[in-house]
Amino acid sequence: MRHLRVLWHHDHDDEPVEIYSELDDEGYEVRKVEVFRNGRHDHADAGTSTGRTGSAEVPIPGIEEIAELDEFTPMWVTAEEFEAVWRKAIASH
Repeated sequence: MRHLRVLWHHDHDDEPVEIYSELDDEGYEVRKVEVFRNGRHDHADAGTSTGRTGSAEVPIPGIEEIAELDEFTPMWVTAEEFEAVWRKAIASH
């Protein structure tokens, strides 16, 4: 598994500003957390989802492709960092 954090630079209060994705070997999202400007954490996995958060139906593009878009800043994170955000999202619902 790989773990991706994407900062989304925008002014929309109803969209996440951070997106954390746990990706399988083919790039599909296994688990996902969306963090909103107001501190809300929504999440999704194969069995559950909160808010409008859902897993992508296609593989996530490579980090280089995401970085080409000015509104996104992607970075790899550790499994531990992803787990901490995942636990916070689960606890908030």
